[in-house]
Amino acid sequence: MSPTQAAADTRAEPGAQPRAEPGAPPPRRDLRLLGALLPYLRPHWLRIAGAAVALVFAAGAVLVIGLGLRTLIDDGFRAGNAAMLDTALFGLFAVILLLALATYARFYLVSWLGERVVADIRRAVFDQALRLSPAFYETTKLGEVLSRLTADTTVLQTVVGSSVSVAVRNLLLFVGGTIMLVVTSPTLTGLMFLIVPAVVVPILMLGRRVRRLSRASQDRIADVGAHVEESLAAVRTVQAFGHEAEDRRRFAGRVEDAFAAAVARIGTRARLTAFVILLVFGAVAVILWIGGHAVIDGSLSAGALSAFVFYAIVVAGAVGAISEVVGDLQRAAGAAERLAELLAVRPEIAAPPDPVALPVPARGAVGFERVAFHYPSRPDAAALADFTLAVAPGERVALVGPSGAGKTTVFQLLLRFYDPAAGAITIDGIDIRTAAPAAARARIGLVPQDPVVFSANAWENIAYGRPDATREEIRRAADAAAASAFLDRLPQGFDTFLGEKGVRLSGGQRQRIAIARAVLRNPAILLLDEATSALDAESERLVQEALERLMAGRTTLVIAHRLSTILGADRIVVMDRGRIVAVGRHAELLAAGGLYARLAALQFDRSGEPERVSVR
Repeated sequence: MSPTQAAADTRAEPGAQPRAEPGAPPPRRDLRLLGALLPYLRPHWLRIAGAAVALVFAAGAVLVIGLGLRTLIDDGFRAGNAAMLDTALFGLFAVILLLALATYARFYLVSWLGERVVADIRRAVFDQALRLSPAFYETTKLGEVLSRLTADTTVLQTVVGSSVSVAVRNLLLFVGGTIMLVVTSPTLTGLMFLIVPAVVVPILMLGRRVRRLSRASQDRIADVGAHVEESLAAVRTVQAFGHEAEDRRRFAGRVEDAFAAAVARIGTRARLTAFVILLVFGAVAVILWIGGHAVIDGSLSAGALSAFVFYAIVVAGAVGAISEVVGDLQRAAGAAERLAELLAVRPEIAAPPDPVALPVPARGAVGFERVAFHYPSRPDAAALADFTLAVAPGERVALVGPSGAGKTTVFQLLLRFYDPAAGAITIDGIDIRTAAPAAARARIGLVPQDPVVFSANAWENIAYGRPDATREEIRRAADAAAASAFLDRLPQGFDTFLGEKGVRLSGGQRQRIAIARAVLRNPAILLLDEATSALDAESERLVQEALERLMAGRTTLVIAHRLSTILGADRIVVMDRGRIVAVGRHAELLAAGGLYARLAALQFDRSGEPERVSVR
């Protein structure tokens, strides 16, 4: 079963995090979710402490300006004291210099923290994505994972590298400014804070709506990313079937959904900010009017009123800034929740606490004992049922059967992409569930029918399974796979960039890269999934000779769709609907009739030899 087929089923297996169904209780998205950032912040506590000190100094410098303003007006202007005016001016410059230095330190340290923390989170998310088994990706869109790795971490970078420091700075200004307001004029302060409930209520009400809309907006962006990834990854199929117009229409719909969700979030945040500004600065205007009358009747000095207005503006600005930052923090809480969901998924395939070591040297014995398996996305259909097969070291076994018989499933279970529901699979007598997955896979070389070529040069692609291989070893592997000739003809030879997914190579050339990769890995067990199906006659001859050398002395399992490729197998295992229905050599199975004889009749002439097709 292909991943595309598997993903078509929307039923989720345990451990996956599917999208919430309509009517399901909404996930928690409060600011406490940002506590998930603490493990990433803790190693950098010295820089956090430095940023905190800089914040305190910056906030303190702003508050001191208010005191200087009061002194300047009352003791300088009103008293006609030029010396005091000069002293106040120099003091103001000193405070401004301190403010500038503290702001620089705060900005640098906090921005560094934002970049560092997000880099660590991205590494953690990518590490988790690589740990998750193929079962997870059967029911989770790849675009969802990519969105969390990019868009959600960018939101957190903004919060850690900016919004949090802005929130803390303005919180300090709010608290300090409030204290200075009380010190300057308790009566005016009491009047000003009568309006606080009117400010807090819309923040709380609209803030919750911003949080919900932020999560919805991020989900719609993930839908856009998933559609782009799927369409561009299959752009040849899209164009071959003339599906561009339909893809454009569907993508436009997803973009408009994302736009509508973003507009709803922006509108709510704009209303929140407007309410805060209207109420807070309206309160400042009223207080200024009342304070002006107090100055006129002599109950308050002009310097005190000026300082009070300054601190009121500081407090109002702090409240306005905090109201905006709250939206950012709530949006970050939604992003943190989505990342926490992914990081909390327990990999279905993991090494046991005390893995059993595989025998050294490797022999290559493979065993399947009464194995039963259902794909998570198709729990009602058995991919393998009561499957028992023992492969001796060095034996060459071919798996034959119609599509859906379970041949590929045998490979996937042996590679431990999944664990069977019943039975056991062994390598050299050790149940692979008791061994570390990496140790078991290290003994296996795979040549798939649809080989993967990465966006790199030939050296890196062939050495994918052995990054420490020397260039001489890589070239010998390429020679063995009949790949050196065409690689040397490329513009920069082995150093040539092979394109996205190997787009610069033909199907047969990509297959020879995969064979060279397996040759270099030098595995004890070789898995060939119709490894010569995409080759022309001359390339097939060269590669078949290379495969013969590669298979010598190794345990080899071959999935064969063209029966002509497995005539030399030690045993042919005929499969149907997840079960073994016959085992034998080619001639024996032909004589016995049954499924193998019917399959052979479609591909061989009546003499039992492969049909020769001439092309004129």
